[in-house]
Amino acid sequence: MSLSRLRTFVEVYRQRSISGAARSLNLTQPAVSQHIAGLEVAVGRPLFERQSVGVIPTSAADELAADVGDKLDAAEAALSSARFRSMGVAGALQIIGHADFMAEVLTGELLPLIEAGIRVRMHTGDGPMITSMLLEGHCDLGISAHPVTDSRLQSETLLTCEVVAVASPAVVKTLVAADDFSHAICHTPLLAYNLELSLIDKWLLKNRIKTEQIIPTVISQDLRALRNLLTKGVGWSVMPEFLCREQIAKGELMEVPAPFGTYTMQYYLIWASSALRQARVAHAKEVLLQRLTAATDD
Repeated sequence: MSLSRLRTFVEVYRQRSISGAARSLNLTQPAVSQHIAGLEVAVGRPLFERQSVGVIPTSAADELAADVGDKLDAAEAALSSARFRSMGVAGALQIIGHADFMAEVLTGELLPLIEAGIRVRMHTGDGPMITSMLLEGHCDLGISAHPVTDSRLQSETLLTCEVVAVASPAVVKTLVAADDFSHAICHTPLLAYNLELSLIDKWLLKNRIKTEQIIPTVISQDLRALRNLLTKGVGWSVMPEFLCREQIAKGELMEVPAPFGTYTMQYYLIWASSALRQARVAHAKEVLLQRLTAATDD
């Protein structure tokens, strides 16, 4: 079995699509079909059932994917690393993530990539946009606070950080002095990332604060905008600690007391397996994982 046929098989298996695999691998659909047909001859069993839209793996395909999928990814990553050591990685790296994380965290870790000759192109978006840009091949790597749910993508935890509720010292003083803390916080203007209130609801649940439906006063998918409003005495919010660490140290913000404590959240580095065939992408993945996971350990 050739490596190219196995890679084609894995891509078709993950995408459940001949045409999708062809786009990812930069092959024609007939070439992908020929690879699968040749592999089926070698295996001696059908691997896919063709449908009007896409394909369905057979039990033989499931067994083969379990045997070779991750091993093939690891082998290709090793080959990419070897190519990097021998020929360099000059070229553009397209990376997408949450705007605040890209600005506050990622930029501090880019120097080794730039020194290696990689031209970094940063894009911003929310979770669904990050997934879409990776699957469509517009970006090489993604950074998201949302766990991967699409089988065509892989991920590793990049950073774990504490999540805290914050406000200006004046607002915190008012909340603490209130006879009913829960009532007071529910009637203080809320600044949120989105209407789902994912960060805020987790903090409220952790601290056993029962609330009626809260409608945010301000919504922004760049938490730095909310941080700036908070420093001006507008409302309260919940955000990763790295976004407000400096402002707390300066006395511009203060942590809202958490009756039962804070919680942690994860950011994930995400990629499509096919992207790692490019040496610079494989190298960038390893560099970012090494630097940011080390920062978490510290």
